[in-house]
Amino acid sequence: MIWTDVLVCALMIAGAVVAVVVRSILSAVILVGVVSLMVAYLFLRMGAPDVAMTEASIGAALSTVIFLIALARTRGGA
Repeated sequence: MIWTDVLVCALMIAGAVVAVVVRSILSAVILVGVVSLMVAYLFLRMGAPDVAMTEASIGAALSTVIFLIALARTRGGA
């Protein structure tokens, strides 16, 4: 099981770096949401299901939706 945790940590770091480097704002927002889901998985693996649920619902879902709404409104899409 330790290898999956190391793999998730490596994917988190790679996703965060790609989110900073990528030119598309939409891609960056989606990558930040994915990194947040990986953090929620690691919290669950550490035995903190309440923190994992909070991170998944607030960090991944709500923040991503708010960023996407803001992006749509600034581009004139909504």
